[in-house]
Amino acid sequence: MDILINVVLPLSLAIIMFSLGVGLTLADFTRVLKAPAAFAIGAFSQVIVLPVAAFATVMVFDLPAEIAVGFMLLSFCPGGVTSNMVSKLAKGDVALSVSLTAVISLLSLLTVPGLTALTVEWFLGGSALDVSIASLTIAVFLITTLPVAIGVTLRHFAPSIAQAIDGTLSIIATVLFVIIVVAALAGNWAIFIDNLSALGPALILLNVVLLLLGLGLARVVSLGWQQAKTVSIETGIQNATLGITLAALISGQSDGFSTMALPSAVYGITMYLVAAPFVAWYRSR
Repeated sequence: MDILINVVLPLSLAIIMFSLGVGLTLADFTRVLKAPAAFAIGAFSQVIVLPVAAFATVMVFDLPAEIAVGFMLLSFCPGGVTSNMVSKLAKGDVALSVSLTAVISLLSLLTVPGLTALTVEWFLGGSALDVSIASLTIAVFLITTLPVAIGVTLRHFAPSIAQAIDGTLSIIATVLFVIIVVAALAGNWAIFIDNLSALGPALILLNVVLLLLGLGLARVVSLGWQQAKTVSIETGIQNATLGITLAALISGQSDGFSTMALPSAVYGITMYLVAAPFVAWYRSR
């Protein structure tokens, strides 16, 4: 389990983020200048609305402190490759989805460490773990920002190689994601069962609310239907692997996955169940 937590988990996330980077071009970052309104509402929904909704959910369901921290960690995570695929299935604006994923993933280096430290202090109080913002920033850079940057660089300077390995990387990333989710659930199975009655409904409700909030905000500012669908999906689909990894980084446990990883692990399953009817609805319009 030590190897799984300390080596396999961060390496898996790095590979997943590298897979994301390989699928990006420099245009995906500059495209935000061509559609600033759509990007702004999408970024606002992810960076501001999402954590606020997660905090409200935690308060309403009165979740245990460590699980509450796990909820907040999940809310700080950007959308991953999954949000791009779901946006494509929903016939949304895939270019906007990719741009949001790309930029917000890089911005997470600035937002995640500080918000994580505040969350741990708020919910765990006197028993709070000693979270070093500097150490967490370095870790987030090494396992998220750097792999994305390397992937983008490879795509720019060696596009033929990037395109050749893109499909294989996507498969590897999916397999690693499944392994991580299963391992996190298995390592906390008793706690998962004890809290399932609150954890499951809370995650499902949060997911539904986020998808609707993203859609509503996009329509309020008169975005097109394709863009609105994408903002909805980017708001409601998060990188669960990063949430699990953050939980491992701040818990310091080496003998198993922290309870804080549970929300992200369960969400890694429920997000597909929740997103499915939305995708069906979005595709029909």
